[in-house]
Amino acid sequence: MTIRMIFSATATATLALAFASPAFAAYDGTHCKKPGVCWEPQPGYPEQLVGSKYDPHFDPAELAKQQESEDAMVARNKARTAYFIKTGTWVEDVNQIPK
Repeated sequence: MTIRMIFSATATATLALAFASPAFAAYDGTHCKKPGVCWEPQPGYPEQLVGSKYDPHFDPAELAKQQESEDAMVARNKARTAYFIKTGTWVEDVNQIPK
């Protein structure tokens, strides 16, 4: 046997094991609502999340913090862009932009 034959036989055996493994044979889609939508709730999972134990109960104050952070980011980017258009120099730190 040559090295090429040994390598070929080893590669073939490896591929055969890989395709026969349970990880390769993932969900076959027999209970899909439509192609690609195969998520199924486990037994006991509610139809409506609101008011159930799975409801995430987002805190409005925490959501407002995120919006404030995004608004501040937009304001900083506007200041950087305006300064760049005016001078042609990009300044990363907004505090270094002259007023």
